[in-house]
Amino acid sequence: MTIPPAEPGSGADLSLVGEWMASQRWFANKGARPMLEEIGRWELSAPAGARFVTHLLLDHTPGKPLLYQVPLSYRRDPLPGVEPIGRVGDDWVVDAPRDPGYVAALLRMLAAGAEVAGADTWARGGRNPAAVPFDADSPALTSRVLSGEQSNTSIVAEWTGTGAVPVICKIFRAIHHGDNPDVELQGALAAAGSPVVPRAVGHVVAEWSDRGRPSGRARGHLAFAQEFLPGAHDAWRVAIESAAAGEDFSARARALGVATAGVHATLSAALDSRPADQADIEDTLESMARRLETAIAEIPALAPHRSALEDVLRLARSTSWPALQRIHGDLHLGQVLDVPGRGWVMVDFEGEPLRPMVERNRLDNPLRDVAGMLRSFDYVAGSLAVTGGIDASEWARAARAAFAEGYGEASGDDLGERHALVDAFEADKALYEAVYEVRNRPEWLPIPVAGIERIAARVRN
Repeated sequence: MTIPPAEPGSGADLSLVGEWMASQRWFANKGARPMLEEIGRWELSAPAGARFVTHLLLDHTPGKPLLYQVPLSYRRDPLPGVEPIGRVGDDWVVDAPRDPGYVAALLRMLAAGAEVAGADTWARGGRNPAAVPFDADSPALTSRVLSGEQSNTSIVAEWTGTGAVPVICKIFRAIHHGDNPDVELQGALAAAGSPVVPRAVGHVVAEWSDRGRPSGRARGHLAFAQEFLPGAHDAWRVAIESAAAGEDFSARARALGVATAGVHATLSAALDSRPADQADIEDTLESMARRLETAIAEIPALAPHRSALEDVLRLARSTSWPALQRIHGDLHLGQVLDVPGRGWVMVDFEGEPLRPMVERNRLDNPLRDVAGMLRSFDYVAGSLAVTGGIDASEWARAARAAFAEGYGEASGDDLGERHALVDAFEADKALYEAVYEVRNRPEWLPIPVAGIERIAARVRN
């Protein structure tokens, strides 16, 4: 199905939109005024008195240029309860994910596999064959935008009283050439019947002009929809409450290790994998060495640990490395849900959103995910110490050990035999955290520093 292009219209009011973008959490160049160029736009079918226009806006502020997806709703009459961005001519301009009409139009496009021709771009919806049932035309549809997201915008769509499964649709704000791993990996896991991810519903893919590419064109994902899980609890909050109460979290941590191993096994079977060769090992260790130097330059107090951390890298070089495969890439407790009657469910396989897509789609070491979760347990204890003076260090030690045990038993990969390699990935993650904290939350710096000191002491002993 192809939707005819809408009547030609003007592009975005870049001054109005730029001022609004600068205040959004997903805008990367914090503190800078956007220098925007519209490189493309496309429209969804809209009712009389409305236009739903997705603008592709390239930000040229100093530093690395970044392309943003900015869907806007232009309405003759204001939307009740929705604060407008401003006015353009006779129209009120609204952030489109907050407009239920836009949400319904987007889901209709996705469900029908419709293609839209636009200005210097096109977009096409695609529905997963085993998608959950929903009806975007139903008057029972309600929608809301989730708060708290840093990099994207997620919309929950529900159909009151119909029995339809609620859907969550993520609008990717910073967009890149290449398949988004959030779409590809969760789609592959869902297609394999994995219970550890929500069921996939569908996606939107687009093509646009890109002067930096030899072909002059780029192609990538703009949105991804999957089942929404009502009643789910954020695993970070679950862990914080458990640690603060002094509860034994070992069984739950072990189950999370088993779930992580299951995700890795499914991804390895469904997508590419290959043995790590010497070039892979050297590239990874060189990246870790650069991270070490960056961290010491910003945090001189880490300098006494340089020698021990260099020893960590030397020991990792002589350790057996597991095969490279697709992984979550940014695994921590904040990327996991506790779903009643279902257990742990993992989400947000996007990796680090500001990294180039080609890097996020590379095969990687599964122990990177393991290290990320081990660091997350440390952060639970560390955050309680910083914010409430609570000593949860024993809770974290037990949770880390149980997670590693569960992962090792389920994967058949004894982490004790790879402890030097796990140390290297965990130290690398902690160094990344230290640089982040010294730049953004200096009072939290002791959390990653304690992890670095622990690893350094283990090597010295």
